[in-house]
Amino acid sequence: MPEGVAFPESQQDIAKLVLWARENGKSITARGAGTSLAGQTTGGGIVMDVGRNMNQIIEIDESEQFAYVQPGVIRDTLNREAGKYNLLFGPDTATTNRCMIGGMIGNNSCGIFSIKHKTTREHILEIDAVLSDGSRATFKPLSETELAAKMELDTLEGHIYREIIALVREHRDQILENYPHPEIIRRNTGYALDRLCEMQPFNPDGRKFNMAELLCGSEGTLAMTTSAKLNLVPRDSESIILVPHFSTIRKALEATVEIVKEDPAAVELVDDIILNATKGNIEQRENRFFLDGDPKAILIVQFDGDDADTLQQKAEKLSKNLQEMKLSEATPIITNEHKMERVWNLRKAGLGLLMGLGSEGRTPTFAEDTAVRVPDLPDYIDDFQKILDKHETNCVFYAHASVGELHLRPVINLQKPEEIEKMKTMAGEIADLVRSYRGSLSGEHGDGRARAPYIEKVLGAEMMPLLKKVKQIWDPNGIFNPGKITDSKPMEQDLRYSPSYKKPNVDTHFNWRKEEGFADAVELCNGAGVCRKLSESGGTMCPSYMATKEEKDSTRGRANLFRQLFSGKQKEAFQSKELKDALGLCLSCKACKSECPANVDMAKMKAEFTQGWHKEHGISLGERFFGQAAKLYPLASLFPTFTNWIMRQPVTKELLQQFLGIDIRRDLPTFANKTFMDWWDKNHANLTRPTSNPDVGQESRQEVVLLIDIFTNYHEPEIGKAAVRFLESQGYRVIVPDFHEVGRPQISKGMLTHAKKILDTNLPRLANFADRGMPIIGLEPSEILTLRDEYLDLCDEDQVHSAQKVANASHTFEEFSADLLADSPVSTKDKKVFVHGHCHAKSLIGNSAIRKALEDAGYEVEVWDTGCCGMAGSFGYEVSHYEVSMDIGKQRLFPALKHLPEDALVCVPGFSCRHQIKDGVNVQTFHPAKLLAETLI
Repeated sequence: MPEGVAFPESQQDIAKLVLWARENGKSITARGAGTSLAGQTTGGGIVMDVGRNMNQIIEIDESEQFAYVQPGVIRDTLNREAGKYNLLFGPDTATTNRCMIGGMIGNNSCGIFSIKHKTTREHILEIDAVLSDGSRATFKPLSETELAAKMELDTLEGHIYREIIALVREHRDQILENYPHPEIIRRNTGYALDRLCEMQPFNPDGRKFNMAELLCGSEGTLAMTTSAKLNLVPRDSESIILVPHFSTIRKALEATVEIVKEDPAAVELVDDIILNATKGNIEQRENRFFLDGDPKAILIVQFDGDDADTLQQKAEKLSKNLQEMKLSEATPIITNEHKMERVWNLRKAGLGLLMGLGSEGRTPTFAEDTAVRVPDLPDYIDDFQKILDKHETNCVFYAHASVGELHLRPVINLQKPEEIEKMKTMAGEIADLVRSYRGSLSGEHGDGRARAPYIEKVLGAEMMPLLKKVKQIWDPNGIFNPGKITDSKPMEQDLRYSPSYKKPNVDTHFNWRKEEGFADAVELCNGAGVCRKLSESGGTMCPSYMATKEEKDSTRGRANLFRQLFSGKQKEAFQSKELKDALGLCLSCKACKSECPANVDMAKMKAEFTQGWHKEHGISLGERFFGQAAKLYPLASLFPTFTNWIMRQPVTKELLQQFLGIDIRRDLPTFANKTFMDWWDKNHANLTRPTSNPDVGQESRQEVVLLIDIFTNYHEPEIGKAAVRFLESQGYRVIVPDFHEVGRPQISKGMLTHAKKILDTNLPRLANFADRGMPIIGLEPSEILTLRDEYLDLCDEDQVHSAQKVANASHTFEEFSADLLADSPVSTKDKKVFVHGHCHAKSLIGNSAIRKALEDAGYEVEVWDTGCCGMAGSFGYEVSHYEVSMDIGKQRLFPALKHLPEDALVCVPGFSCRHQIKDGVNVQTFHPAKLLAETLI
């Protein structure tokens, strides 16, 4: 547990922090996104987070092709800016939408394209740093004269140069003999003394001496990076991907040996365990389009260049060769840029998916990052398998195969003492195996806590005094990230999951069936940090973090609190003010349910916690107002004109803010002069119900159930009327039940006992419709999708069968319409429609249905990636959330709406989304039902 957290704003702040830590005997652990895998960014003392404030791109020089950045700059943010000059920073980790340059330097990150771009070390030109005495230094290539001048300095910097030069000069032969083979691009075991051996003055033909290469991969144990000058490279104009499929891992690795001879930009191995995990991930399921059957393994191979025809010929030739060698059974070739991006998104999700495989994904990464020469890969894997067989465990295989790096994760149950002993034994045997191949124990993810105890086995006992000497030269008081690389604790200490870990054991209202219990749901988050991506990286998760940049407002931050509190306090955690505050800005958008690789459903966890909080503290008046609005609506709708007038009076708004917490800057939705049900009861029996098929009789037409939610009924009845008109034009007889609630507001407000009562009333009626083969259609996405999501977990065991039938029969209006229009699309596309999708729909079913329905109805459609609107039901109305709500809208949605063509139509299926747009930019929007009904004219 850290003693404190610092958020420096400048190099001067870091220098002050270092001096304070030195004087007070505290350590400093530098941290950006905190996604390192071997424990590098965990430690006591002070955690120094550079991501919040030191995140500026200081300069990009197009002609000299370099960037000068602060350490908190996110890699994708840099490349978006560099891309304006057709340049990029080459290292491409799986975490590029949140990993920061400082962390990439600390870990010497590489990524998918390391055979082409190598490692961060090859792209670092200069590093500005604060040393352990608070002094500042710039490390860059030095001529012999400049190096001599540095060694004359009467400062810590001068001492470092003198001592490091002397150490390397004395032990150069020993270092080169014991370090990993120089053909291995990814070698991050220990400090990079072997890289210094390649430089002048030790190698007259080598490159200039540059201590920045030693700092790369040093894991923040030697100095604090305050800025860096990075090499940028031109972007290739053309790329092509082929994906050979294999029946065995060995065949895939044998193929890799042949493929690297063809100068690929990337060769990535993914095994069937990860591929199977993508089937259960809502977002990645869509990215499986290129797979042919269920291969044991695939390689994702990319070629880059400037001539598309040449690349196509190269890909086809390789595909043919692999089949002739009887290595690959199928080799799809992909040239579409968007589809290639989807292939890589699936690959990048691999680690997070793997870490989300329940308890089997919690193995510490003790053997996860080994690297050997590419020709050694097939035999190395066979030897590794022998270790697995000996210990009766299995392993996930995925890899940067092009450079001999394998991410191998043996399955270990850390909550059993005998399994921890097995892990320690295996770690030693694997280190011995790596040594026998002259490989690297860490290829890119670093030594940290997990692998540092085994460096000695890989580099040899004679190297350990040298590594400790390096640490002592740079940081004699040991204040920088102690216990990493050198002087590490045994790997079994400080484990997140261990025999002493107590699983949460509390009574819940949801059954948590998919997760196999609340305890497993609480443990799902693996810390991958995808929820920390910025708005400009796309997607929706996590909208509150995108607005505040606060860790506590990320899915990971909240999940960490859930785990810590419930595993410690058990049922008393329902009274936690800390957790309630952390959940305060959760919009329950459900984006984490699909975009998080582990499918953490924070909206559901929030509902469960809030129900427990209410049990202890009661339900506030504001929560009751929004959670049980249906009880007030009938009265308010009796005199709609008066209700609407009174709600807009300043004195009323003051009272609403004071007693219900409704922000005075918001206008509550207006009530319609006549509800939908008033119109329905008066007109439905006499409707002519025109049909597109005159041969279909009134009574013989199929019946469909149209659920009219309270928002449609009381506020926007025209949407319901449009839906009826459209459905009946397609030959359906519409049935409208006389209830409007399914429990969505109650679930969102954590009023689960109320929601369960609604479920108990609704489920038999809905199941009756499903039994009769009647589709159940909803106009408000969050309402109808509640039947397919929460109902399946809120129901009792004896209700599961009925709930599943209802879920199977339920459709959003867009889904049902897309199926209807599939056989009779309209070809004319003379109107452009821009779509902002509903968060729940994007998370649970995606945007394909709304796109297809509108396109088949004759519209030209563009689906925006505008994230969350920021309203999220009642969230944006509440005074404590208004600013964050508007900040979220201002990120992507509002700017998109301000630059529309004059005749453009904006389609927004969500009620609260439409009202956020009205408040934010006052642009008219349409529900899909109204746009589809327009095509009938």
